[in-house]
Amino acid sequence: MSGTGAALRGHHAALREGLSELRARRDELSGRIRDEEAERGRLQARIATLSRRLSETSESLAGLRSARAHIDRTIAEMDAASGQVL
Repeated sequence: MSGTGAALRGHHAALREGLSELRARRDELSGRIRDEEAERGRLQARIATLSRRLSETSESLAGLRSARAHIDRTIAEMDAASGQVL
């Protein structure tokens, strides 16, 4: 029986060592997950900021293009009118 008890103690020690290694691996993965989640949050915030800036820039461009088109029409009308005067 003594040999069986020693074998069981050996198996138990191996199981405890395996569990310890698994817990250490789990803790490492948990840290990596926290890091990745934090990076994801930073990227999402940056995307939101860039999306807002893109929208504002698009609106600004639309206004600038409209103003330019108005000036182009005014120039064309003035050219036409000055040609009729001369």
